[in-house]
Amino acid sequence: MDQLEQLVSQAVADFAAAADANSLEQAKAKFLGKSGSLTGLLKGLGKMEPDARREAGAAINQAKLAIEQALEARRDALRGAALAAQLAAESLDVTLPGRGRSVGGLHPVTRTLERIETLFAGIGFTVADGPEIETDFYNFTALNTPENHPARSMHDTFYLTDAPGVLLRTQTSPVQVRYMHDHVARHAGVEPMPEIRIIAPGRVYRVDYDATHSPMFHQMEGLWVGERVSFADLKGVIAEFLRRFFETDELQVRFRPSFFPFTEPSAEIDFAFMSGPNKGKWLEIAGCGVVHPNVLRHGGIDPERYTGFAFGMGLDRLTMLRYGVDDLRLFFENDLRFLSQFR
Repeated sequence: MDQLEQLVSQAVADFAAAADANSLEQAKAKFLGKSGSLTGLLKGLGKMEPDARREAGAAINQAKLAIEQALEARRDALRGAALAAQLAAESLDVTLPGRGRSVGGLHPVTRTLERIETLFAGIGFTVADGPEIETDFYNFTALNTPENHPARSMHDTFYLTDAPGVLLRTQTSPVQVRYMHDHVARHAGVEPMPEIRIIAPGRVYRVDYDATHSPMFHQMEGLWVGERVSFADLKGVIAEFLRRFFETDELQVRFRPSFFPFTEPSAEIDFAFMSGPNKGKWLEIAGCGVVHPNVLRHGGIDPERYTGFAFGMGLDRLTMLRYGVDDLRLFFENDLRFLSQFR
C-alpha cells in the first residue's frame, strides 16, 4: 500500500510539473503507459494467490483512478491556461471607437462613363467595344493615316517590341472600322443598310504624363452612319449631349475648323459656361467631323451612298470638369481620401 501511495504522490507531482500538453503526455506514459509503473503492477497480479490478488487489484485500481483523476485535472488546468493566454493576446480595447464597415462606391470616371452611356442610349446609340492591343492597320491605316502620313507624328505610341505592327491603341477610333465590318456582314443584302449609331468608350495609351495627361486614359468615340447624315446632325447631337451632361441650358458650344485624317471636314468642339466660376471661358472638349470616304471604304461601306459623322472626347477630362478636379493623376493614384468623396 505504501508503494501505491508513493506512486500516486509521484504521479500527481509529475503532472503538476508538466508545463504543456506534450510534457503531460510523457508523464502519463511513465505511470499509465504500456511500460508504466502502474501497468507493471497490474501485470504482476496474475502471479498472486486469489485472495491476495483480489485485495491488491482493488488497491491498484483505486490508485489508477486517483492518477487518472489527477491527469484529467492537470489537462483541464493546461487548457484553461492556454485559453486565458489566447484571450489576453486577442483582447479588445472596448474604449476604442468602433471600426464599422466602410461603404464602397464607383470610381468617378466610371460614374461619368455610365452617365454618358445612359444619355446616348436615349437618342438611339448603343455601346461598342474593341481590343486595346491593336494592329497598325486598324489604329492608323484604316483611319486614313498611311505609314508616311504626318498625322502619325501627333501620337506618341506604345509599340510591342516582339510583335511588329502591333501596338496599344492610341484612340478608340479603330472600333469604328471594326464595327462597320461586322455591321455590313450582319446586314448583307439588306437595302438600305440599317444606320450605325454607336459610342465606343475605353482605355487608350500614349506616351504622355503630366497634370492633364496620363499614359493610360479613357476616351469615347461616337459614330453615326446612314443615308443623308450631315454635319448639322453632328452639331445637334453634341450640343444636346453637353447640355444634358452638365445639366444646364446655359451652355454655349462652338465648332472650330481643325484637321483629323479620318474626318473631312473636321472641327474642334469648345464650350463655355454662362454662369459660375468658369463663365465665358472656352474649354476644348472634343474633336469631330464628317467621316472621310476612305474610312467608310475600309469599313466596307459605299461613301457615294452613305455618310456619317464621328467624334471623340476624353472621359477623364469630362470627369475633371464635372467634379472640379484639376489634376488628372488623382484618378489613378488610388488614394481613398480622394476617391471616398465620390461615394
